[in-house]
Amino acid sequence: MHGVAPGGLLPARPPFLTTIMPELPEVETTRRGIAPHVTGATVREVIVRCGALRQPVSASLSAIEGVKISGVRRRAKYLLLDMADGSSVLIHLGMSGSLRLVAPGEEWKKHDHVGITLDRHRQLRLHDPRRFGLVLHYTAADPLTHPLLRELGPEPLEAGFTAIHLKRACAKRSTAIKLVIMDSHVVVGVGNIYASEALFRAGIRPLNVAHRLSLPRLEKLVAAIRAVLTDAISAGGTTLRDFLNSDGKPGYFSQSLQVYGRQGEPCRVCGGAIRHAVLGQRATYWCPRCQR
Repeated sequence: MHGVAPGGLLPARPPFLTTIMPELPEVETTRRGIAPHVTGATVREVIVRCGALRQPVSASLSAIEGVKISGVRRRAKYLLLDMADGSSVLIHLGMSGSLRLVAPGEEWKKHDHVGITLDRHRQLRLHDPRRFGLVLHYTAADPLTHPLLRELGPEPLEAGFTAIHLKRACAKRSTAIKLVIMDSHVVVGVGNIYASEALFRAGIRPLNVAHRLSLPRLEKLVAAIRAVLTDAISAGGTTLRDFLNSDGKPGYFSQSLQVYGRQGEPCRVCGGAIRHAVLGQRATYWCPRCQR
């Protein structure tokens, strides 16, 4: 390895979709984009140009040199490279990161920090301008026991995420429902954009007090979360070829957004003006007519 060098409500500013952090659909699109190209490949070299990310890049990352990558998984917003020696590489894209596959000899960009060179004449390269990402080597047999992963809630698209689970999580909580579904201990991967969109589909205002929501309304919310994330992953899937060019960033399904980033614009359903505010330090959008 070389070169280891309560929310009260305030007016919200318009977001810029090109600068928002990767959420679950974008991370899943990344996984699908790189998996066919790295699974079964052997690591030839690990290059760390800047190890000062949110946590330092693991000093033991060089141990994966000469080891085959047996698979690529996702847990919440983390990517897991499963190695044939039983170890794993945990990757988080942070607030601005992306992964792309390039030729090993391609010129490094200013914010390219880590490269994993494969025996297929490809290099998996992490680009992270804000350096909030992670690249960690974990040697335990089960990477899901890592401290960053072991306390996470269920995956929103898997069987463990149900209305009953959400009802229990909401019990005795006087906070806004949007903050509950964005809590990774309740359910993983429901970030700001998709929380706003799911609440719109479910007809629930993001400011509603969590414990007051009935089970039937929470059933609608669970279904809406699943639908929004599934649609977003499908939309992102159209950009898989981007992982072989100089960009490498999956596309957000911004063309399908109903409320997020549309403050003051007419609701696509009722025509009323979309409202916005800041809730828990995050921009929040809703239709006052369609959401109750």
